[in-house]
Amino acid sequence: MPYEFDSQTEVSRVADGRYAAELSPGWLVGGGINGGYLLAVIGNALRDRLPDKPDPLVVSAYYLSASTPGPATVDVDVRREGGSVATAAVDLRQGEDVRITALATYGDLGALGDDVRTTAEEPDLPPVEDCLPSSLAPPEVRAIAPLMDRFDMRFHPEQAGWTVGAPSGNGVLSAWFRLVDGREPDAISLLMVVDALPPVTFELGLPGWAPTLELTAHVRARPAPGWLKVRHQTRNLAGGMFEEDCEVWDSAGRLVAQSRQLARQPRG
Repeated sequence: MPYEFDSQTEVSRVADGRYAAELSPGWLVGGGINGGYLLAVIGNALRDRLPDKPDPLVVSAYYLSASTPGPATVDVDVRREGGSVATAAVDLRQGEDVRITALATYGDLGALGDDVRTTAEEPDLPPVEDCLPSSLAPPEVRAIAPLMDRFDMRFHPEQAGWTVGAPSGNGVLSAWFRLVDGREPDAISLLMVVDALPPVTFELGLPGWAPTLELTAHVRARPAPGWLKVRHQTRNLAGGMFEEDCEVWDSAGRLVAQSRQLARQPRG
C-alpha cells in the first residue's frame, strides 16, 4: 500500500511537460487547498520532468487563486538545464484558471552533499511526550482545517496558548512534526512541511484562514528519518498582511529547509 502523502500528491504525464493530478479534499484549509501540499504536487511533476535532478533546491510560488479538490494540470517549462542544476517555470491550473505560477531550481542533493552549516539555533522543544498534540486544537480550527488529520504535530506548551484561547502574543509557533501514517520525510515532503503548521498569527490572537500570496522554500539537504522540528515566526503585520518565516530541522539536528511566505492576515 502506498503512503497517503504519495498517493495524494502523485502526478501522471499526459504530454511532454504536462501532468495530470487529482487534488485531495483531505488537504483543505479555510477556503482552499493547503499551499504546501500544492507545492509537493508541483514538486513531483518537476521531479519527473528532471529525472537526473530529482530534488528541489528552491521553489518560489505565487498563489493566484484558491485551489479546490478535483482535477488539476501542471505544466513544466524547462528554462535551463546544465551542469548540476536546472531551472523551470511551472503553472498549476484547474480548468482555465491558473492557481499557482512558480519558478524552481532542481538538483541532486545526494551529489551536492549533505554538509549543513548554520549559525541558526535549533528549536528547543521539550520531549515529544511532553508537548501538546494537535488533537487538542479547538473544534472550530479542526473544522476549517481537515489537513490537520494528515499530521502528528506536538506543540511547544509555551507556544500553544491559542488552543485554549490564551495566545502568547510572541509570534512564534513550534512543534514536532511527522506524517500520521509514518511516512519518512524527504526533499519533496519538505515543500509541504514548510506550510503545514497553523498560521503563526494564531499565537497573536488572530485565528482563521491566512491565504498565502507568495512562498519561497529552500531545501538544504535530504532529511534524516524520524521526527522533524518545525518553527514559524513573524515580526511584522502591515497592510492586512504578515510574513511567516519557517525553519525545518531533522532528527540529526540539521537545518534541512527554510521558507518565507507573505500571507493575508486572518479575518476570523
